Amino acid sequence: MSPTPHRRLALIVLSAASLMTILDGSIVTVAMPAIQHDLGFTPAGLSWTVNAYLIPFGGLLLLAGRLGDLIGRKTMFLAGNTLFTVASLLAGLATTPGMLVAARFLQGASSAMAAAVVLGILVTLFTEPGERAKAIGVFSFTGAAGASIGQVLGGVLTDALSWHWIFFINLPIGLATVALAARVLPADRGTGLSAGADALGAALVTGGLMLGIYTVIKIEEYGWAAAHTLGLGALSVALLAGFFVRQATARTPLMPLRVFRSRNVSGANLTQMLGLSAMFAFQILVALYMQKVLDYSALETGLAMLPAAVAIGGISLFLSARLNERFGARAVLIAGLALLMAAMGWLSRVPVQASYVTDLLPAMLLIAGGGLVLPALATLGMSAARADDAGLASGLFNTTQQIGMALGVAVLSTMAASRTGDLLARGMTDAAALTGGYRLAFGIAAALLLTALVVAVTVLRSPAPATEHLVERRPA
Repeated sequence: MSPTPHRRLALIVLSAASLMTILDGSIVTVAMPAIQHDLGFTPAGLSWTVNAYLIPFGGLLLLAGRLGDLIGRKTMFLAGNTLFTVASLLAGLATTPGMLVAARFLQGASSAMAAAVVLGILVTLFTEPGERAKAIGVFSFTGAAGASIGQVLGGVLTDALSWHWIFFINLPIGLATVALAARVLPADRGTGLSAGADALGAALVTGGLMLGIYTVIKIEEYGWAAAHTLGLGALSVALLAGFFVRQATARTPLMPLRVFRSRNVSGANLTQMLGLSAMFAFQILVALYMQKVLDYSALETGLAMLPAAVAIGGISLFLSARLNERFGARAVLIAGLALLMAAMGWLSRVPVQASYVTDLLPAMLLIAGGGLVLPALATLGMSAARADDAGLASGLFNTTQQIGMALGVAVLSTMAASRTGDLLARGMTDAAALTGGYRLAFGIAAALLLTALVVAVTVLRSPAPATEHLVERRPA
């Protein structure tokens, strides 16, 4: 892929598309009561307004990333954003639960198409280490702050207009993104479908990932030891095992296993899965604690989360690139994980009657460590991929992100609910029992971050100054 004179504008386009994707994963959460009232969702069915987005998004990322390498990453990006804009219109116009769930599934699938190739495009646009670090910092800012912004924006749009506008707002952004991307993103032909069109591998990995994410999402409802959970989990593992066997033997594998030979690719994806499990669960559990224990409204909860979004965004946008360039991505990652551990440790002692300033705000500021972690992980995770595998590496990175988030929410929510049930059985008040459950969950999140820190220290290595494995050399 050749350099483009519009790289800064291209970065804005890529970041805007990423922001839309992240926002749509969280913006719907605060609007769910209004959606349930208007469309007549059952309590159990309402969760599919979120799950119908997450399952295809996480399940299709790896396939979309590889297809981007084969047919061209720009083509995949444009197709994904166009389809996402159409799906957003359909979601906003939905008049029945079935229509909304179908539109959300289409949103998730199209989000995977666009998100899977974004990092692959970015690292081929910015080939100099310093420039790439700054670009990844800007890109990470949108991802790090997007979920919190989504909660605030969802509350504002739902209260001021209606829940339909949480989807309609995507239309002008999507149309502008597609129009600009067609102009400023450099063309790339890809290697052709014959270079890696592994249909069986695609079916195995897509089915395994979708089923696995569905199983994780339903753990909270059915429990770990239920036949439903164990059966679906075993089938998911079998499909994914079959996929890896297929990749080791196929002539044109969908995901060449050579990508895992790099310590940084493997280590960064494992670290991300562990770290995102804690970070995303933090966002959900803190919001639940504020609303169920402290009686915050949806809008108050979103505003209370703003310091975290500002802290993460400010660090990733203004400091992460400089720190990565000066101290190396590995050292910055370790420091960021330590800050996140401190945040979870602080939250593991939250009281039933909390003061926002003394009990919550310090953790919101310590979460700024996420602004160090995410850009560093992106740098390390993409550092050793070959140029023709950039889309695959990007898709893999986004896949482990989604799996980590789904696992974190399922595991920590289940543990919190179990602890709450035990405390209620002992005669504690609802507020005290809920608080005890959230404390346990935050303690487990701290342990996950400690594990991520151990992996970062023992496995990861700072990439060489020149990342020749990843991009083609510029012409002299």
